[in-house]
Amino acid sequence: MFNSKYPLVQAPMAGGVSTPKLAAAVCKAGGVGFLAGGYKTTSALKEEIEELKKQKPGVFGVNLFVPEEERNYDFKKYEQHIKRIAVTLQAEVGVPRYHDDEWQNKLILLTNHPVPLVSFTFGCPSKDVILALQEKGTFVIVTVTTPKEAKLAAEAGADALCLQGIEAGGHRGSFDNQEEKEEDYGVLELIDLVKKQSSLPLIAAGGIMDKDDVEIVLTAGASAVQVGTAFLCCKESGANPTYKKALLNKTYKETAVTRAFTGRRARGLANAFLISHTDSAPAAYPHVHYMTQPLRKKAAEQGAVDYLSLWAGVGHNKVKSCSAQEIVGSLMT
Repeated sequence: MFNSKYPLVQAPMAGGVSTPKLAAAVCKAGGVGFLAGGYKTTSALKEEIEELKKQKPGVFGVNLFVPEEERNYDFKKYEQHIKRIAVTLQAEVGVPRYHDDEWQNKLILLTNHPVPLVSFTFGCPSKDVILALQEKGTFVIVTVTTPKEAKLAAEAGADALCLQGIEAGGHRGSFDNQEEKEEDYGVLELIDLVKKQSSLPLIAAGGIMDKDDVEIVLTAGASAVQVGTAFLCCKESGANPTYKKALLNKTYKETAVTRAFTGRRARGLANAFLISHTDSAPAAYPHVHYMTQPLRKKAAEQGAVDYLSLWAGVGHNKVKSCSAQEIVGSLMT
Protein backbone atom coordinates (compact mmCIF):
# COMPACT_ATOMS: atom_id res chain seq x y z
CA MET A 1 0.00 0.00 0.00
CA PHE A 2 2.79 2.45 0.87
CA ASN A 3 5.66 0.97 -1.17
CA SER A 4 7.43 0.28 2.11
CA LYS A 5 9.12 -3.03 2.93
CA TYR A 6 6.66 -3.82 5.72
CA PRO A 7 2.95 -3.00 6.23
CA LEU A 8 3.83 -1.17 9.45
CA VAL A 9 2.98 2.40 10.39
CA GLN A 10 4.56 4.03 13.42
CA ALA A 11 1.72 5.84 15.15
CA PRO A 12 1.97 9.63 15.28
CA MET A 13 2.19 10.35 19.02
CA ALA A 14 1.82 14.02 19.91
CA GLY A 15 3.50 15.69 22.85
CA GLY A 16 7.09 15.14 21.75
CA VAL A 17 7.19 11.35 21.43
CA SER A 18 7.21 11.09 17.63
CA THR A 19 10.52 12.75 16.82
CA PRO A 20 12.03 13.05 13.33
CA LYS A 21 14.70 10.66 14.58
CA LEU A 22 12.06 8.04 15.43
CA ALA A 23 10.23 8.45 12.12
CA ALA A 24 13.50 8.19 10.17
CA ALA A 25 14.58 5.07 12.07
CA VAL A 26 11.26 3.33 11.39
CA CYS A 27 11.44 4.24 7.70
CA LYS A 28 15.00 2.96 7.39
CA ALA A 29 13.94 -0.29 9.09
CA GLY A 30 11.26 -0.83 6.45
CA GLY A 31 8.20 0.71 8.04
CA VAL A 32 6.41 4.04 7.62
CA GLY A 33 7.42 6.73 10.09
CA PHE A 34 5.05 9.51 11.12
CA LEU A 35 5.43 12.98 12.57
CA ALA A 36 2.74 14.27 14.92
CA GLY A 37 1.52 17.74 13.98
CA GLY A 38 -0.74 18.09 17.02
CA TYR A 39 0.19 20.75 19.63
CA LYS A 40 2.98 22.10 17.41
CA THR A 41 3.20 25.48 15.74
CA THR A 42 3.20 25.41 11.95
CA SER A 43 6.80 26.63 11.89
CA ALA A 44 7.90 23.88 14.30
CA LEU A 45 6.16 21.25 12.18
CA LYS A 46 7.84 22.62 9.04
CA GLU A 47 11.24 22.35 10.73
CA GLU A 48 10.56 18.72 11.70
CA ILE A 49 9.49 17.84 8.15
CA GLU A 50 12.64 19.44 6.76
CA GLU A 51 14.79 17.63 9.32
CA LEU A 52 13.20 14.31 8.41
CA LYS A 53 13.49 14.90 4.66
CA LYS A 54 17.24 15.49 5.04
CA GLN A 55 17.53 11.88 6.17
CA LYS A 56 15.89 10.69 2.93
CA PRO A 57 13.37 8.44 4.68
CA GLY A 58 11.34 7.45 1.64
CA VAL A 59 7.66 7.11 2.51
CA PHE A 60 6.65 9.00 5.67
CA GLY A 61 3.63 10.83 6.97
CA VAL A 62 2.34 13.76 9.01
CA ASN A 63 -0.70 13.62 11.28
CA LEU A 64 -3.01 16.56 11.98
CA PHE A 65 -5.76 17.06 14.57
CA VAL A 66 -9.10 18.10 13.06
CA PRO A 67 -10.35 20.98 15.24
CA GLU A 68 -13.65 20.85 17.07
CA GLU A 69 -16.23 23.61 17.00
CA GLU A 70 -15.77 26.20 19.71
CA ARG A 71 -18.21 25.80 22.60
CA ASN A 72 -18.82 27.32 26.03
CA TYR A 73 -18.19 25.23 29.14
CA ASP A 74 -18.32 25.67 32.90
CA PHE A 75 -14.88 24.86 34.32
CA LYS A 76 -15.34 26.02 37.91
CA LYS A 77 -15.98 22.57 39.42
CA TYR A 78 -13.08 20.94 37.60
CA GLU A 79 -10.77 23.81 38.49
CA GLN A 80 -11.55 23.20 42.16
CA HIS A 81 -10.89 19.46 41.72
CA ILE A 82 -7.43 19.90 40.26
CA LYS A 83 -6.39 22.94 42.30
CA ARG A 84 -5.34 20.66 45.15
CA ILE A 85 -2.93 18.89 42.84
CA ALA A 86 -1.62 22.23 41.62
CA VAL A 87 -0.82 23.22 45.20
CA THR A 88 1.01 19.93 45.77
CA LEU A 89 3.13 20.52 42.67
CA GLN A 90 3.57 24.25 43.37
CA ALA A 91 1.95 25.02 40.04
CA GLU A 92 -0.98 27.10 38.81
CA VAL A 93 -4.02 25.69 37.08
CA GLY A 94 -3.85 26.75 33.44
CA VAL A 95 -6.40 28.99 31.76
CA PRO A 96 -8.94 26.96 29.74
CA ARG A 97 -9.05 28.13 26.15
CA TYR A 98 -10.02 27.09 22.67
CA HIS A 99 -7.37 26.68 19.98
CA ASP A 100 -7.72 25.22 16.49
CA ASP A 101 -4.09 23.98 16.50
CA GLU A 102 -3.27 26.28 13.56
CA TRP A 103 -5.41 24.09 11.33
CA GLN A 104 -5.53 26.29 8.24
CA ASN A 105 -1.84 27.19 8.38
CA LYS A 106 -0.87 23.52 8.64
CA LEU A 107 -3.06 22.62 5.67
CA ILE A 108 -1.39 25.38 3.65
CA LEU A 109 2.02 24.04 4.71
CA LEU A 110 1.18 20.51 3.56
CA THR A 111 -0.25 21.64 0.24
CA ASN A 112 2.69 23.96 -0.48
CA HIS A 113 5.24 21.43 0.75
CA PRO A 114 3.64 18.03 0.07
CA VAL A 115 4.54 14.89 1.99
CA PRO A 116 3.79 11.30 0.93
CA LEU A 117 1.13 10.63 3.57
CA VAL A 118 -1.18 12.74 5.72
CA SER A 119 -3.46 11.27 8.37
CA PHE A 120 -6.20 12.97 10.34
CA THR A 121 -7.43 12.39 13.88
CA PHE A 122 -10.44 13.74 15.86
CA GLY A 123 -12.60 14.08 12.77
CA CYS A 124 -12.82 13.92 9.02
CA PRO A 125 -11.78 16.93 6.94
CA SER A 126 -13.96 18.17 4.11
CA LYS A 127 -13.86 16.68 0.64
CA ASP A 128 -12.13 19.85 -0.58
CA VAL A 129 -9.31 19.49 1.96
CA ILE A 130 -8.77 15.83 1.08
CA LEU A 131 -8.85 16.54 -2.64
CA ALA A 132 -6.39 19.44 -2.34
CA LEU A 133 -3.86 17.12 -0.69
CA GLN A 134 -4.50 14.29 -3.16
CA GLU A 135 -3.94 16.65 -6.09
CA LYS A 136 -0.43 17.22 -4.69
CA GLY A 137 0.19 13.47 -4.70
CA THR A 138 -0.48 12.92 -0.99
CA PHE A 139 -2.13 9.70 0.21
CA VAL A 140 -4.82 10.61 2.77
CA ILE A 141 -5.69 8.47 5.80
CA VAL A 142 -8.54 9.18 8.24
CA THR A 143 -8.57 7.69 11.75
CA VAL A 144 -11.94 6.19 12.68
CA THR A 145 -13.32 4.41 15.74
CA THR A 146 -16.74 3.24 14.51
CA PRO A 147 -18.33 1.91 11.30
CA LYS A 148 -20.32 5.16 11.05
CA GLU A 149 -17.13 7.23 11.09
CA ALA A 150 -15.58 4.87 8.52
CA LYS A 151 -18.54 5.48 6.20
CA LEU A 152 -18.22 9.25 6.53
CA ALA A 153 -14.47 9.14 5.85
CA ALA A 154 -14.95 6.95 2.79
CA GLU A 155 -17.62 9.30 1.45
CA ALA A 156 -15.26 12.26 1.95
CA GLY A 157 -12.72 10.60 -0.32
CA ALA A 158 -10.11 9.14 2.05
CA ASP A 159 -7.57 6.79 0.45
CA ALA A 160 -7.39 4.53 3.52
CA LEU A 161 -8.88 4.17 6.99
CA CYS A 162 -6.98 3.75 10.23
CA LEU A 163 -9.24 1.63 12.44
CA GLN A 164 -8.48 2.53 16.05
CA GLY A 165 -9.71 -0.10 18.48
CA ILE A 166 -10.50 0.68 22.11
CA GLU A 167 -7.27 -1.15 23.02
CA ALA A 168 -5.15 1.72 21.66
CA GLY A 169 -3.17 4.01 23.89
CA GLY A 170 -3.50 7.78 23.74
CA HIS A 171 -6.42 9.82 22.52
CA ARG A 172 -9.46 8.21 21.00
CA GLY A 173 -9.81 9.43 17.43
CA SER A 174 -13.58 9.84 17.75
CA PHE A 175 -15.23 12.44 15.52
CA ASP A 176 -17.70 13.61 18.19
CA ASN A 177 -16.20 14.36 21.58
CA GLN A 178 -19.61 15.37 22.97
CA GLU A 179 -21.32 11.99 22.80
CA GLU A 180 -22.33 10.98 26.30
CA LYS A 181 -21.68 7.32 25.62
CA GLU A 182 -19.34 6.54 22.76
CA GLU A 183 -19.37 3.19 21.00
CA ASP A 184 -16.17 1.34 21.89
CA TYR A 185 -15.18 -1.31 19.38
CA GLY A 186 -12.23 -3.65 19.69
CA VAL A 187 -9.92 -3.55 16.70
CA LEU A 188 -10.91 -7.02 15.42
CA GLU A 189 -14.62 -6.22 15.63
CA LEU A 190 -13.99 -2.94 13.83
CA ILE A 191 -12.10 -4.66 11.02
CA ASP A 192 -14.91 -7.18 10.59
CA LEU A 193 -17.64 -4.52 10.45
CA VAL A 194 -15.84 -1.98 8.26
CA LYS A 195 -14.58 -4.44 5.64
CA LYS A 196 -18.23 -5.37 5.00
CA GLN A 197 -19.05 -1.80 4.01
CA SER A 198 -15.82 -0.51 2.45
CA SER A 199 -13.20 -1.67 -0.02
CA LEU A 200 -10.65 0.89 1.18
CA PRO A 201 -7.35 -0.34 2.66
CA LEU A 202 -7.64 -0.75 6.43
CA ILE A 203 -4.85 0.03 8.90
CA ALA A 204 -5.41 -1.70 12.24
CA ALA A 205 -4.46 0.11 15.46
CA GLY A 206 -4.85 -0.87 19.09
CA GLY A 207 -2.99 -3.32 21.32
CA ILE A 208 -0.53 -4.46 18.63
CA MET A 209 2.71 -5.27 20.42
CA ASP A 210 4.27 -8.33 18.80
CA LYS A 211 4.39 -10.49 15.68
CA ASP A 212 1.42 -12.59 16.79
CA ASP A 213 -0.75 -9.47 17.15
CA VAL A 214 0.29 -8.35 13.67
CA GLU A 215 -0.59 -11.71 12.12
CA ILE A 216 -4.00 -11.77 13.80
CA VAL A 217 -5.15 -8.39 12.44
CA LEU A 218 -3.69 -8.96 8.97
CA THR A 219 -5.44 -12.31 8.78
CA ALA A 220 -8.66 -10.59 9.87
CA GLY A 221 -8.52 -8.31 6.86
CA ALA A 222 -6.28 -5.34 7.67
CA SER A 223 -3.82 -4.23 4.99
CA ALA A 224 -1.35 -2.81 7.53
CA VAL A 225 -0.88 -2.14 11.23
CA GLN A 226 -0.28 1.07 13.16
CA VAL A 227 1.81 0.70 16.30
CA GLY A 228 2.43 3.31 18.99
CA THR A 229 2.93 1.96 22.50
CA ALA A 230 5.66 -0.48 21.42
CA PHE A 231 7.81 2.48 20.31
CA LEU A 232 7.41 4.58 23.47
CA CYS A 233 10.59 3.41 25.17
CA CYS A 234 12.85 3.00 22.17
CA LYS A 235 16.00 5.14 22.13
CA GLU A 236 14.67 7.38 19.34
CA SER A 237 11.43 8.18 21.22
CA GLY A 238 11.05 11.66 22.68
CA ALA A 239 9.01 10.43 25.65
CA ASN A 240 9.88 11.97 29.01
CA PRO A 241 12.36 9.83 31.03
CA THR A 242 9.87 9.59 33.92
CA TYR A 243 7.25 8.32 31.45
CA LYS A 244 9.63 5.68 30.08
CA LYS A 245 10.64 4.61 33.59
CA ALA A 246 7.01 4.10 34.63
CA LEU A 247 6.44 1.85 31.61
CA LEU A 248 9.64 -0.16 31.92
CA ASN A 249 9.32 -0.61 35.69
CA LYS A 250 5.66 -1.60 35.29
CA THR A 251 4.76 0.96 37.96
CA TYR A 252 1.09 0.72 37.00
CA LYS A 253 -0.59 -2.56 36.14
CA GLU A 254 -3.73 -1.26 34.47
CA THR A 255 -4.78 1.25 31.85
CA ALA A 256 -8.05 3.17 31.67
CA VAL A 257 -9.81 5.61 29.37
CA THR A 258 -10.17 9.12 30.78
CA ARG A 259 -10.89 12.75 29.98
CA ALA A 260 -8.99 13.90 33.07
CA PHE A 261 -5.92 15.34 31.36
CA THR A 262 -7.29 16.90 28.16
CA GLY A 263 -11.09 16.77 28.06
CA ARG A 264 -10.92 14.10 25.34
CA ARG A 265 -11.11 10.39 26.00
CA ALA A 266 -7.66 8.81 26.01
CA ARG A 267 -6.18 5.57 27.30
CA GLY A 268 -3.30 5.79 29.75
CA LEU A 269 -1.70 4.12 32.73
CA ALA A 270 -4.05 4.31 35.70
CA ASN A 271 -2.11 6.63 37.99
CA ALA A 272 -3.50 8.72 40.86
CA PHE A 273 -4.53 11.71 38.73
CA LEU A 274 -6.38 9.55 36.22
CA ILE A 275 -8.22 7.58 38.90
CA SER A 276 -9.18 10.66 40.95
CA HIS A 277 -10.36 12.92 38.14
CA THR A 278 -11.87 10.74 35.42
CA ASP A 279 -15.43 11.11 36.72
CA SER A 280 -15.25 14.89 37.12
CA ALA A 281 -13.52 15.99 33.92
CA PRO A 282 -15.74 17.80 31.40
CA ALA A 283 -15.80 16.86 27.70
CA ALA A 284 -14.01 20.08 26.85
CA TYR A 285 -11.09 19.72 24.46
CA PRO A 286 -8.60 21.36 24.17
CA HIS A 287 -9.64 23.52 27.13
CA VAL A 288 -8.86 20.89 29.79
CA HIS A 289 -5.54 20.19 28.05
CA TYR A 290 -4.52 23.79 28.73
CA MET A 291 -5.84 23.65 32.31
CA THR A 292 -3.66 20.66 33.20
CA GLN A 293 -0.65 21.62 31.06
CA PRO A 294 1.22 23.54 33.84
CA LEU A 295 0.57 20.66 36.26
CA ARG A 296 1.91 18.08 33.84
CA LYS A 297 4.96 20.22 33.12
CA LYS A 298 5.76 20.55 36.84
CA ALA A 299 5.14 16.85 37.39
CA ALA A 300 7.61 15.99 34.62
CA GLU A 301 10.23 18.30 36.10
CA GLN A 302 9.75 16.76 39.55
CA GLY A 303 9.47 13.17 38.39
CA ALA A 304 6.00 13.08 39.97
CA VAL A 305 4.72 10.19 37.89
CA ASP A 306 1.28 10.09 39.55
CA TYR A 307 0.37 13.39 37.91
CA LEU A 308 1.61 12.78 34.36
CA SER A 309 -0.48 11.74 31.39
CA LEU A 310 1.07 8.34 30.69
CA TRP A 311 -0.62 7.35 27.46
CA ALA A 312 -0.30 3.63 26.74
CA GLY A 313 -2.30 0.82 25.18
CA VAL A 314 -3.48 -2.41 26.76
CA GLY A 315 -0.25 -4.22 25.80
CA HIS A 316 1.96 -1.80 27.73
CA ASN A 317 3.50 -4.60 29.82
CA LYS A 318 5.36 -5.76 26.68
CA VAL A 319 7.19 -2.46 26.18
CA LYS A 320 10.97 -2.80 25.79
CA SER A 321 13.93 -0.45 25.78
CA CYS A 322 15.71 -0.98 22.47
CA SER A 323 16.11 0.63 19.06
CA ALA A 324 13.25 1.38 16.67
CA GLN A 325 14.91 -0.96 14.18
CA GLU A 326 14.74 -3.83 16.70
CA ILE A 327 11.07 -3.13 17.36
CA VAL A 328 10.24 -3.18 13.65
CA GLY A 329 12.13 -6.46 13.36
CA SER A 330 10.30 -8.03 16.28
CA LEU A 331 6.95 -7.11 14.74
CA MET A 332 7.67 -8.06 11.16
CA THR A 333 10.26 -10.84 11.01
